[in-house]
Amino acid sequence: MGHAYTPGLQVSERTVYRARRTLPIPGEVLVNQGDRVQARDVVAQTDLPGDIFPLNLANQLSVMPGDIPQLMLKKEGDYISEGEVIAMTNGIFGMFRTPYHSRATGTIESVSGITGQVIVRGKPIPVQVRAYASGVVSEVLPGEGCVIESQATFVQGIFGVGGEAYGKVRVIASSPDEELEAEQITEELKGCIVIGGARIHGDAARRAIECGVAAVVSGGIDDQDLRDILGYDLGVAVTGTEQLGTTVIVTEGFGDIAMADRTFELLTSREGADAAVNGATQIRAGVQRPEILIPLNGDEGEAHGSAGAVAGVLEVGAPVRIIRDPYFGVLGTVADLPTQPQVLGSCSKARVLEVACASGERVTVPRANVELIAE
Repeated sequence: MGHAYTPGLQVSERTVYRARRTLPIPGEVLVNQGDRVQARDVVAQTDLPGDIFPLNLANQLSVMPGDIPQLMLKKEGDYISEGEVIAMTNGIFGMFRTPYHSRATGTIESVSGITGQVIVRGKPIPVQVRAYASGVVSEVLPGEGCVIESQATFVQGIFGVGGEAYGKVRVIASSPDEELEAEQITEELKGCIVIGGARIHGDAARRAIECGVAAVVSGGIDDQDLRDILGYDLGVAVTGTEQLGTTVIVTEGFGDIAMADRTFELLTSREGADAAVNGATQIRAGVQRPEILIPLNGDEGEAHGSAGAVAGVLEVGAPVRIIRDPYFGVLGTVADLPTQPQVLGSCSKARVLEVACASGERVTVPRANVELIAE
C-alpha cells in the first residue's frame, strides 16, 4: 500500500475559510448575501429568555396556596421591580394587612393557586453573533445567521482555552524555540494577538491577562501552569467558555515544545495584520481545534483550498508531527511506508512508517502515532 489517510492540523498561507455563524435560538439576521463584513461586525442578534425566579408567596404570607391568585396586586404579564409590593393579605376586617415585596425584577410569567408560587422571568439576555471572519456573506440562513467566506492565512493549534478574540498580530519571540516569559508582556500589547515561540510560562499567561492581551499563541504549555491559570483541573469537555480575559492557544502540545518552524515563519510574516482567534477545543467525537485566522488583503494573492476538518493523504514526503512518546512533538516528513505490519517494542504488531526528523534522525513509529500537517 503506497499511502494511507490520517487526520491532521492545517497550517496554510492562503486558503478559503468558511464560517457558519448562527444564533442559539431564532432571531434577526442583519446582513444580506453579498455583503462584505469585518470580523467584529454583528451579523445576527436575538434575546435569550431571562432567568427564572420562583417566589413562594404562600409560605411568605402564611396563607393557603389557593388564596394567592386573589391576593395578587399584579397579574400575569405585568412587569415588576425588586421591592415593589405585588401581593397583600386581606388582614382582619380590612386591617393588619401584610404586603409582599418582590425579591426579583422581571415579568410575572405565572401565578399558581396549586403551589402558591409566582414565577418571575428576568430581563431578556441580548445575544449578538459577530462575523469572526472578515469576508463576504455567501449565504443567509433566515432567522438563524449566515455563512461568511474569507480568503485568509489559517493555522490550527493543538489545544486552547478561552473563546473568540480579535486584535493585531504581534510577534515578540525572536525564534520558535524561545520561551515566553512574563517580562516580555507589556502594556503596549493590550488588545493584541501575541505570538511567542516555545513554552508559555504560567506567570506570562497571568501577566497577559493583567495587561489585557487579547490572545497568546505559543508552542507549548505545562499542565501545572494551565491548572494554575484556570484554578481547576480541566476535564474532557469542550473548552472555549473560560472567562480568563485572554485566549491561550498552543500549537504543538504540552511541555517544553518549540513552535514548528513553518508555523512560526507564517505567523511572523503576518506581523501587524488583523486576526481573529478561537481557543475552543474538543478532542472527542466532533473534533474541534483552536485556530488563528488572518484575512488576506486583495493584493496578497488568490487563496486556494478550503479550511476545515482535514483528512489528508499520508504519503512519502508528507510533513507530519509525532503525537506519542517517546518522540512526542517531533516534526519531520514521511520517509517510507512499509507495507507489512512490524513488531513493536510492546511485542504487538502494527503498521508503521519511517519519519525523517528535522534533526536528521530517522525513526520508525506506528502510523497511528503521527498527525499530518496539512498545507
